[in-house]
Amino acid sequence: MNSLIWYRHAFTNRIQSLLLLLAMGGFLALLGAILWGEEGVIGLLFMGLMLVLFNPVITPQLIMRMYRARPLSRVEAPALHGAFEQLAQRAGLPQTPVLYYIPSRMVNAFAVGTRRQSAIAVTDGLLRILETRETIGVLAHEISHIHNNDMWVMGIADMFSRLTSMLSLFGQLLLLLNLPLILFSTLSINWTAILILIFAPSLSALAQLGLSRTREYDADLNAARLTGDPEGLARALVKIERQQGSFMERIFLPGRRIPDPSLLRTHPPTEERVRRLMELRRDGSVTGMNLPASGFLPDGFADNPARRPPRWHINGLWH
Repeated sequence: MNSLIWYRHAFTNRIQSLLLLLAMGGFLALLGAILWGEEGVIGLLFMGLMLVLFNPVITPQLIMRMYRARPLSRVEAPALHGAFEQLAQRAGLPQTPVLYYIPSRMVNAFAVGTRRQSAIAVTDGLLRILETRETIGVLAHEISHIHNNDMWVMGIADMFSRLTSMLSLFGQLLLLLNLPLILFSTLSINWTAILILIFAPSLSALAQLGLSRTREYDADLNAARLTGDPEGLARALVKIERQQGSFMERIFLPGRRIPDPSLLRTHPPTEERVRRLMELRRDGSVTGMNLPASGFLPDGFADNPARRPPRWHINGLWH
C-alpha cells in the first residue's frame, strides 16, 4: 500500500473534520453573541462543553432492536466471525463488536456505539451479493468507524446543528414579536444579524453533511490499511451503488439516476471513494488474514433468502 498517499489523505481528512466542527461551533457562538452578547457566547460554549462531556449515548442493543436485527452467533457463521475478530484485533479495539444480522434484501452494513460497547449489523442482501474480500472490506470500513469514534463525533455535530436551529428559531420569533416596534420607530435594523439568524441553521447543516463525508473518506482509508486490500472495498462500493434504486429503475434507467447535489450528500460520490482507494492499491491480497474457501453466508442460509423487501418503518428507519 502507498503509505505516503495514505498519510496525505488521512492528514487532509483530519484537518477538514476539525475545521468543520469549529465552523459549527462558530455558528452556535455567533448566534449566542447576536441574542445575548458576550455572556451568550460564554454560556453557549459552556453548555456545549457540558453536553460533549456528558453526551448521552443510545445503547447499540436498543438501536439494533429498532432495526429488528438479531445477534449472529459464531456457530451460525464461523468464517464470518473469524474474519470479523481478526479485523477487530488489527484495529486495536478493546472489545470485539457484537455482530448482528438483519433479514432484509437491502444491501447494507452499519456500526453503532463506542469503542467499548459497539455493534455492527449486516443485511442478508449484503452477505449474498458480495464476495469474501469485498465483505471483509465493508466490515473493515465499519470497524474503522468504531475505532475513529465517528458515531460520537457525528453525535456532537448533530447536537451543534440542533442547538443552532433552536436558537435561530428563537431569534426569529423575537424578531417577529418586535416587528411592529421596528417598523413604527426610528430603530435601525442590523440586517447582517437577521441574515445570520435565518441562514445559520442551513450553513450548520451543510457543515454537518461535509463532516459526514469526510469521516466516510477516513473510514475507507483506515479500512484499506486494516486489510491491505483497498481494491476489495472499492469493488464492494461499486456493487452496493448498483443495487441502489428500485427494481424497475435498474431495468429501465441503469446508471441514470438523478444525482443528489454533492453538498447535500451524507456519503461522498462512489467514484471519488473508489479513485482514492485505487491510489492505495498494491496487490489483490488481504494481508495476513486467514480467508475461508467459500463466502460468509451463514450455515443453512443459502437456500433461505430473506423475503422482507426494504421499506420505510414507523420509527423513521428504512430497512
